[in-house]
Amino acid sequence: MSGVLSSVDARTKLVGQNRLELLLFHLGGSQFFAINVFKVQEVMRLPRLTRIPDCHPVVRGVTHLRGQTVPVVDLRQAIQMGPLNMDAVDATIIVTEYNKTVQAFLVGGVDRIVNMNWNEILPPPSGAGRQHYLTAISRMDGRIVEIIDVEKVLAEISPYNTQLSDDVYDRGVLKQVQGKKILIVDDSMVAIEQMRQVLVPMGLTIVEARNGLDAYQLLMHWKEQGMDINDELLMIITDAEMPEMDGYMLTTEIRRDPVLKDTIVVLHTSLSGNFNKAMVEKVGCDGFLSKFAPFEMAAEVQRHIRTKLENRLG
Repeated sequence: MSGVLSSVDARTKLVGQNRLELLLFHLGGSQFFAINVFKVQEVMRLPRLTRIPDCHPVVRGVTHLRGQTVPVVDLRQAIQMGPLNMDAVDATIIVTEYNKTVQAFLVGGVDRIVNMNWNEILPPPSGAGRQHYLTAISRMDGRIVEIIDVEKVLAEISPYNTQLSDDVYDRGVLKQVQGKKILIVDDSMVAIEQMRQVLVPMGLTIVEARNGLDAYQLLMHWKEQGMDINDELLMIITDAEMPEMDGYMLTTEIRRDPVLKDTIVVLHTSLSGNFNKAMVEKVGCDGFLSKFAPFEMAAEVQRHIRTKLENRLG
């Protein structure tokens, strides 16, 4: 599928406009699924795979692409729909980069790329429970499109170690901000839980929002209540891709607000580092964290806390 990837320059045009591009695909049936094009490196017909003994059951094997060995994950099986028929005519792999790793997802076939606004992307229904593999849903051509929670899939294949030793935490600094708020914004429950395991030992009050719009409305509510946000809120750690309002748009709105404009905002995302360095500069984030690196998150949060304390003293 030629032309799947846009250049960084083309991608940056979507940032600040609350827009995204989705790659639509199916898993051997009529239902459409999607992932963000930003994560996609390449789309190709299913190549010959090499089996790996004792690998995770949803990993069908590995293939060699451009000098590296790439695991191929049966996405249908990974989201509990049963294995995909690898002999299907349109069997395809989508090569992606998440959390600084490259992997391919085996799918039944790729449909097309669509350009959408994040306000057309909605959270999954609240009655769907907590065990599903979706971060969002949308409607297109009269059909529901389900956006896969790839972070949940990858975490189940290769669980992250989020346990940090106590010497990672600067207790002298953290003692000065005990009980202060830190707002974490992410549409993935896996990502929220990973962040909590790093941040809870700091003694901070963790406030959660599932997307940028929820976070923005919460900030407006705090303003209306007369809360001293600059004092009570240490920082915001936000994902980039979220239903209704993405992290870039959230940051843009914060910078436009005279009360909120100095709030520390750190972008926390599985999108590629080079792309996000350009985005951090464009929208005015104070930092960037790749998912999921617990040591780096602890260090970044404490670095900003130290800076905030020094500014108060100055």
